Amino acid sequence: MKIRKAVIPAAGLGTRVLPASKAMPKEMLPIVDKPAIQYIVEEAAKSGIEEILIITSRGKTTVEDHFDRSPELEERLLKSGKQDVYDQMVSISSLANICYVRQKETKGLGHAILCAKSFVGSEPFAVLYGDDVIIGENPVCKQLCEAYEEHGLGVVGIKEVTPEQIKKYSSMKLSPLSGRQFMITDMVEKPATMEETFSLYSILGRCVLPPEIFGILERIPYGVGGELQLTDAMKELARDKGMVGVDFEGRRYDMGSKLGILEAIVEIGLGHPEVGEAFRAYLKGLSL
Repeated sequence: MKIRKAVIPAAGLGTRVLPASKAMPKEMLPIVDKPAIQYIVEEAAKSGIEEILIITSRGKTTVEDHFDRSPELEERLLKSGKQDVYDQMVSISSLANICYVRQKETKGLGHAILCAKSFVGSEPFAVLYGDDVIIGENPVCKQLCEAYEEHGLGVVGIKEVTPEQIKKYSSMKLSPLSGRQFMITDMVEKPATMEETFSLYSILGRCVLPPEIFGILERIPYGVGGELQLTDAMKELARDKGMVGVDFEGRRYDMGSKLGILEAIVEIGLGHPEVGEAFRAYLKGLSL
């Protein structure tokens, strides 16, 4: 079944990147000349997603404004003869059919996904975490959608992390399927010790879920940190039918961390068609 819908949870407070996120949503922090969330929406659109729901919270209306039309700005650009820039601005509003819902309380990723129940309906859907910008020739969301269409099971994007990092993420119990795909039969959120750790493979930023996930989220208890953990719900899917893990191709940037933001700006900046060459020369000058 083709995946048509995607959910982008973007309601977090961004405490790891304060004070930058005090008045500006971390999803709107720029990577060169585009806010982080635009890269995520573009990835979804390139993956064939037609409808996107962005989960927001109080103080994040700038996210909605960014994907809306701006008649005054567009008129000024046309009068100034800046047709290319005008075309870029108009294209932002036509990437996909985007709607919004507020998560009134930050009760975890699972709670945020529950806010999308009426939007999703009875279809499978993609989830693109608002903290994670992933750059690559083959969109990660597309890689996962293709795996879902192949196997008919929930799919998660996974990467191997360090023993230190696994305690901050989730750990997958898995076995090889083919290529970069694995069968996942269990998982644990933020394992406290290596004894609780199944492997060093963790979910990083992307998944495709069947609609059954909502029923599970509605009945499971709140977990780690007093939050409704999406991992706890996916664990039930994995134990019942299994899930597919895709060791995805692409470079991930954690936009919820200061180092991740710097890495994204530098690496994406070096490949930018307008400023990349001059930026590279600048960085070389700094290293002397």
